[in-house]
Amino acid sequence: MHIRISTIAENSASWLKLLAEWGLSILVEVDNTTILMDTGYSMVAAHNAKIMEEDLSKIDKIVFSHGHQDHTGGLLELLKLRDLKNKPVEIIAHPDVWAPKVWRSPDGTRFDEIGIPYTREQAENLGATFHLSKEPVWITDRIVTSGEVPMVTDFEAIDYNACVKTTDGVSDDPLNDDQTLYIKSNKGLIVISGCAHRGIVNTIIRGKELTKSDKVYAVIGGIHLFGADEERLQKTIDEFRRLDIHHIGVSHCTGQVASARLFIEFGDKFFFNMAGTCTEFDV
Repeated sequence: MHIRISTIAENSASWLKLLAEWGLSILVEVDNTTILMDTGYSMVAAHNAKIMEEDLSKIDKIVFSHGHQDHTGGLLELLKLRDLKNKPVEIIAHPDVWAPKVWRSPDGTRFDEIGIPYTREQAENLGATFHLSKEPVWITDRIVTSGEVPMVTDFEAIDYNACVKTTDGVSDDPLNDDQTLYIKSNKGLIVISGCAHRGIVNTIIRGKELTKSDKVYAVIGGIHLFGADEERLQKTIDEFRRLDIHHIGVSHCTGQVASARLFIEFGDKFFFNMAGTCTEFDV
């Protein structure tokens, strides 16, 4: 099985003419199946896809990792670039992806809207269809979404800042829509993570259970450690070491301090997964 993973939007860019933004979009090609994991914050994914000469017409499915704008906001521009209204592309997401999500300021006085910045109808008019499910969705016999990720570790937690509007005002967002893409390979589980708001270790545990994989070959994407305290960071490192992960390609919400620690701990197993980064595996 040949896998090609191309990051088309991320906080940093790896080469000339590529743009960077706070967000993430990763194109995953597994043999004859092409999946886009997230669409970034704005037009950057579409811009970079053109620079990278990625053929968006071959996308079979799009997966939304969760309903925050930095992972969904670029969809309309990508659909316009794809320009196949008569050949709808299915978007797999949790039903809560459309919830009115907001981000609470550290002092709790301000709530900024961070949900999907367009209507479902606008996306559908450009060739999107939506498959909303709380359960895992098997795209092929080797590729599956996580569905809802159980919180099982004692050191991972949802951000205090993540909230959702309700009829009574604003409440904490459990981010049940936070999901990940898994690829089952002969060398072990490959995890393509959007943010892992519910914890990257919880996310890996979920993937191992779903795919019945004993080993973890690669973890690529955002692993949401930018605000992690020392205990969470160290326990995550300990788990990664115990799992003997061969490739750790971090993006987006991982954070610079956590990324530096991961590089120190894992050496040549580690890489920065920036916009323009293409990684290939034969597994």
